[in-house]
Amino acid sequence: MQYNTLGNTDLRVSRLCLGCMTFGEPTRGKHAWTLPEESSRPIIQRALEKGINFFDTANSYSDGSSEEIVGRALKDFARRDDVVVATKVYHQTGDLAEGLSRAQILRSIDDSLRRLGMDYVDLLQIHRWDYNTPLEETLEALHDVVKAGKARYIGASSMYAWQFAKALYTQDRHGWIRFVTMQDQYNLIQREEEREMLPLCYAEGVAVIPWSPLARGRLTRPWGETTARVVSDEFGKTLYQDSEDNDAQIAGRLANVARERGATRAQVALAWLLSKPAIAAPIIGASRQEQLDELLEAPDLTLTEQEVAELETVYRPHHVVGFK
Repeated sequence: MQYNTLGNTDLRVSRLCLGCMTFGEPTRGKHAWTLPEESSRPIIQRALEKGINFFDTANSYSDGSSEEIVGRALKDFARRDDVVVATKVYHQTGDLAEGLSRAQILRSIDDSLRRLGMDYVDLLQIHRWDYNTPLEETLEALHDVVKAGKARYIGASSMYAWQFAKALYTQDRHGWIRFVTMQDQYNLIQREEEREMLPLCYAEGVAVIPWSPLARGRLTRPWGETTARVVSDEFGKTLYQDSEDNDAQIAGRLANVARERGATRAQVALAWLLSKPAIAAPIIGASRQEQLDELLEAPDLTLTEQEVAELETVYRPHHVVGFK
């Protein structure tokens, strides 16, 4: 496994981050396709054995049960100082309402730490932009969470570049703890972040940890082939429904490159992403050990300029989706 420094922090993270939305009790929350604890633990253990030390979850995943499962597994299989744990705040969880008010942030971090069984998280991220709470209230509360020792760093996710620039400016103006990461949607069939967000992050030294690097699995299999998750993933259906013709063209190019290189579609798609500036650790998901093992080979695959051009040149502008 390859490692790098997460932006301007002192955290050394694996080049791939294990996304933990897959792990959660299917009867809790909105995702019936998640893996219960007995099925999740072997995958988490395998990830650790293979060198992954970066784990990303959220308070809202499976109504908090993702944090519970991940926390117990990491306690059993790893030393706390050897792993980097990220979680998020914004979405409704239990009786905690949606939003980023001071009260919601302070309540959420305490709830997350209790579920994780940890004294602190390495990275606390705002899951979305809150249009109903003053920005200064949100940023000061996040600053206080770090100063209280409950999070080492803070990050953001899925917003417009102007909003992120405004947040960074406001943090600097008040002397508050700065965002060190941006978790946004970025993959071969959704590249709109290249216009504004990625250059901003590169200029500001902010590490990018993309979600959905394989387009919810669409870049891992023949185009149009479905799975139980694709069928039941209502949010995923909203991400790519307006660009299917162009996305199918890109997927065809991906299949060609993968065949010529003797690699899988997923490995090539991740290798393309890892070649981009500011990308620290794409967030991968896995529901089977063999699937995880396949993805872990991607950082060792280097694409040629010709292969990158074949993958990229057919892309056409897309609607920005995935956040408000």
